Amino acid sequence: MSTVIEHAVQARMVASAPRMESVPATLLYDRRDPFAVRIAFPATATLEGTDVSWAFSRELLAAGVDAPAGLGDVRVRPYGYDRTVVEFHAPEGVAMVHIRTSELRRFLKRVQGLVPAGREHLYLDLDHNLVELLRDAS
Repeated sequence: MSTVIEHAVQARMVASAPRMESVPATLLYDRRDPFAVRIAFPATATLEGTDVSWAFSRELLAAGVDAPAGLGDVRVRPYGYDRTVVEFHAPEGVAMVHIRTSELRRFLKRVQGLVPAGREHLYLDLDHNLVELLRDAS
């Protein structure tokens, strides 16, 4: 069984221009990092022209599809009946994307099937993490 879930979505980049541009994005979940999800944008979708990936709490994404969630760099909230807004806050500014809520729910269902919520701790490799931490400290 694969330990990684990749789920391609179309995100609509919210900008000051009246038209929202659709960009490809990939939602990622790796069972080896059970508390986190990632969203990756290709270089063509970024101002810097480089691939960009944001990691944030799986719990934040799950909560944000139903009600506003998050106070830090990543915030998630429902928008209308079929969209969810994901906001990315950085020193350079704020990027907002709209993603179909049904796509996020489908992704979260797949994640739940791989690692049930509340059972994430069972998938942590604490021995490996401790070895890595001590190796980096020397």
